Amino acid sequence: MIARLLARDLALLLPGGRRGGAMLPLLFFLAVAMLYPFAVGPDAPLLAKTGGGVIWIAALLAAILPLDRLVAPDLEQGTFDQLALRGVSEELAMAVRLLAHWLAFAPLLLLATLPAAALLGLSGETLRTVLLGLLAGTPGLAAIGLLIAALTASLRTGAALAGLLLIPLSVPILIFGAGTLARPDASGLAFTAAISLTLVAMTPFAAGAALRAAREG
Repeated sequence: MIARLLARDLALLLPGGRRGGAMLPLLFFLAVAMLYPFAVGPDAPLLAKTGGGVIWIAALLAAILPLDRLVAPDLEQGTFDQLALRGVSEELAMAVRLLAHWLAFAPLLLLATLPAAALLGLSGETLRTVLLGLLAGTPGLAAIGLLIAALTASLRTGAALAGLLLIPLSVPILIFGAGTLARPDASGLAFTAAISLTLVAMTPFAAGAALRAAREG
């Protein structure tokens, strides 16, 4: 059952899926990386110094784009009601959706970091730190995004509200993730991974409760 749920969710969320728009976060991420050098000018040292932080900001903003497709369409179509009739709890459905959401955007985002780093003139060591930080932080971003999508799924202005909620809630991940670029040790990565793991563990239960309230409301 879990494998079938995951296959269905990936078919919806991956690029070319039935829900569409999965390439938008990737294109947005690359657009920010391409436009930033034009904004600050051809100052290579400045680009190299600030480029890692720009990549993190771009990743955070790109994570907002798929939120309106994560939960609301299935809630409107009664998909979660059908799953409940088959004995699939809201918590399990949200856990599988969380994994599918991360697989749909994070690996592509990590790959897109390579050309973005070239555009920003990042060194190999900085690129490695950024990639490790994103690898540790993107599960947390995916968890926050899914939780917000579940909380706002039944609201008419859910899409706009989701973006407003994601940015402040993601600040701890952004602080520690981007902060690794200024630290000589790996403590920032450890804090980022710890926050992500905590969010991943809590989100299926919180999102499941929100989804259940939306279904029963």
